[in-house]
Amino acid sequence: MSRTLHPLTITDLSGFARSLRGALAARQAPLGHVEMLNLLSRAAGFKNYQHFRATSVIATERERRVEAPKADAELIERVVRHFDRQGVLMRWPAKNSLQPLCLWALWSRMEAGRAYSDAEMKALLNRWASFGDHALLRRALVSLGYAVRTTDGRIYRRIEQKPPVELSPLLRTLNANKPA
Repeated sequence: MSRTLHPLTITDLSGFARSLRGALAARQAPLGHVEMLNLLSRAAGFKNYQHFRATSVIATERERRVEAPKADAELIERVVRHFDRQGVLMRWPAKNSLQPLCLWALWSRMEAGRAYSDAEMKALLNRWASFGDHALLRRALVSLGYAVRTTDGRIYRRIEQKPPVELSPLLRTLNANKPA
């Protein structure tokens, strides 16, 4: 059974030790596990162990929200320049730093769990990129781990994974640029 870790930060170690010593001295019988957790929690300034856990969970959630990565607006702006108003990739970026996000945009258009034949991949990539090098895109999708192909190269599948935070703003920008 896995355990949830609840970090305990003690700002005043001396006060913690004094409180814990006093509580332990008042006890006659040995402490059970839950009683010990409650004593430690009270010595740290909480009502009981449940209060400590609840506070710990709230603090962890706050930290998660605060640590959420921000999208790189400059990167998105530079990548958008490589797409036309219909969201078609007009040219392959020379800068390696822009290429993965372009591929993520193509990856997002592939259906999850669907197997694509070589001919279907070629047709899709030619539709999504107007510069006419579907083989470059296909190789890049596979080599960077966005898609997988069978050893004979006949079937392609999108690899499900968490996209970067820049993908959603990029797709919103590309969709906003589309003419009605």
